[in-house]
Amino acid sequence: MNSVVRIGKLKLGEGQPLVVIAGPCVIESERHALKMAERLCAAARDLHIPFIFKASYDKANRTSVESYRGPGLARGIEILARIKREFGVPVLTDVHSVDEVGPAAEVCDVIQIPAFLSRQTDLLIAAGRSKAAVNIKKGQFLSPWDMRHALEKVRSTGNQRVFVTERGSSFGYNNLVVDIRGLAVMKAFSAPVILDVTHALQLPGGEGIRSGGQPQFIEPLARAGVAAGVNGVFMEVHDNPSRALSDGTNALNLRQFKPLMARLRDLGNFVRKL
Repeated sequence: MNSVVRIGKLKLGEGQPLVVIAGPCVIESERHALKMAERLCAAARDLHIPFIFKASYDKANRTSVESYRGPGLARGIEILARIKREFGVPVLTDVHSVDEVGPAAEVCDVIQIPAFLSRQTDLLIAAGRSKAAVNIKKGQFLSPWDMRHALEKVRSTGNQRVFVTERGSSFGYNNLVVDIRGLAVMKAFSAPVILDVTHALQLPGGEGIRSGGQPQFIEPLARAGVAAGVNGVFMEVHDNPSRALSDGTNALNLRQFKPLMARLRDLGNFVRKL
């Protein structure tokens, strides 16, 4: 089975350059999303790296009922459509129910299955039947080999444009760990594998009413994943993480994005020559 997924002009998978999927955790406002897209796209162009912009229109699994969730499906999709149109970049967003898949796939090049929903058969089938590529986040509660079944659910619809993302496994309470061995396990399923670096450094619910994070480990973990041969990296990026409305505690600061991506690009190129 072909392990290369086409997303517009971009190719993700074996033998292809390292792909970067990045953006703010949630759409905070149209102005902020456009600003982030402009800066991230400019950096990606300068570095000649394949890039997908990501942001959520709804964060349905926030720690507290008082936490900001986003602008909602209709408004969020409008903003993502504008980003796609104005910057000529593929866009990714996550869906949470079967009825969200159709509207999201009308605009988004990739629809994402959140980690907590990675076993939801109806959602995976609906995503597979859409015209979008599908990214399945590995549940924090799943083993790497369990992801074979999630992939098979999407592929059963005839959609082979599917890939998986490692985002850490539960390691006791309020903590996650990445098992590098799992990246190789999942690559054996003939699907591209992405490492979600910043979510893997989240401390779920670690600050009581919100999650904490360990952003000081973003670069070491990213370098480990790229050295292990992942096909892409996924990162939450914000221009002011301390004021982010979601996941700021584990986000990469925007000013660090370009230099880090340059180093990861070079490391990825080196690994692919071995």
